[in-house]
Amino acid sequence: MKKLLICLSVIFAATAYAKTVTIPMSLTNESQTNVGNVTATDTKYGVEFTFNLNNLTPAMTDGVHGFHVHENPSCESAGMAAGSHLDPKKTKHHYGPYSDDGHLGDLPAIYINADGTIAAPVVAPKLKVKDILGHSLMIHHGGDNYSDVPAPLGGGGSRMVCGVIPDRAK
Repeated sequence: MKKLLICLSVIFAATAYAKTVTIPMSLTNESQTNVGNVTATDTKYGVEFTFNLNNLTPAMTDGVHGFHVHENPSCESAGMAAGSHLDPKKTKHHYGPYSDDGHLGDLPAIYINADGTIAAPVVAPKLKVKDILGHSLMIHHGGDNYSDVPAPLGGGGSRMVCGVIPDRAK
């Protein structure tokens, strides 16, 4: 009985971080073509974002792209309805995913391969899945230097792929 309780405790501890949400992602252009999904999962290190994306055109691939949680749960108007980066503390600073002094929605930049895939997941250490529910997830055309200089919001530029994050996790 004692071994059973220990096993159950270990299983419970391992699943305590297992909140997950799957975000369907679409192009922000007129076609709004679905390009797959991103799965966000709580880990003891923060939220891990895992990518299952396809149908990205060559102009969108082979490089570093800004990746952020935006405040509004909408991808309308070429992604502009998503609003600004999630910033509940009203810091008004884009300092990247590792600073507590900037936007909560600043995520690690992602690298999209020439074949349109993203091979490696990224982890956002400041977040839990509950923090992103009911917002939107955005991939930008340009990179992200985790600064507001020389361009605002890391220089990510226009919005390329967007997904509305459900308001409930599994």
